[in-house]
Amino acid sequence: MTKEKRVLVIAGPTTAGESTITNKLIELYPKFTRLITATTRPPRLNEKDKVDYYFFSPEEFQQHIDNGNILEHTKLEGTGTCYGSYKKDLETKLEAGKNIIINPDLVGAKFYKENYNATTIFIDPGGLEEIERRLRRRDESISDEDVKKRLQSAKQELDNEMPHYDYVITNERDKLEEAMQNIIDILKKEDYNI
Repeated sequence: MTKEKRVLVIAGPTTAGESTITNKLIELYPKFTRLITATTRPPRLNEKDKVDYYFFSPEEFQQHIDNGNILEHTKLEGTGTCYGSYKKDLETKLEAGKNIIINPDLVGAKFYKENYNATTIFIDPGGLEEIERRLRRRDESISDEDVKKRLQSAKQELDNEMPHYDYVITNERDKLEEAMQNIIDILKKEDYNI
């Protein structure tokens, strides 16, 4: 395990803004890059293999697990879709001297904390009402059933996963810059080379 801070975990429930925050950090600090996640789900519109995700068939994904090329992974209940950390992407970026931001679930967060000395940050969007507002604003055609499922999942993350992270940052409506400054303060406190 390395003592040097090279891996940062930023996670949160749906609509928390972890992707936005990740992209802003990379923009501000070019030494950071994002780990590209491996998945068994098919590409969505405009998504590119090896850019947005590493897209594998379920059989290929399992083969990568068996060969030790997927470091940690999760299978989503309901869809059966798998997501995981692709070792080759991680090692290539570390060897290039990059700091890596990862947006995993709790399984991944614990793995990176234990094996890569990662600091873990959970982004709280400001409660379930705000999550529902953001979901409906983001996709006006979203069904009530879909909203209900996503809110149940978000509640579980807020109640059961959030307490396991090193830091919790609230990304309130129209206060992204404040959330960003709090994260930058954490990076400095944790001695990341930014």
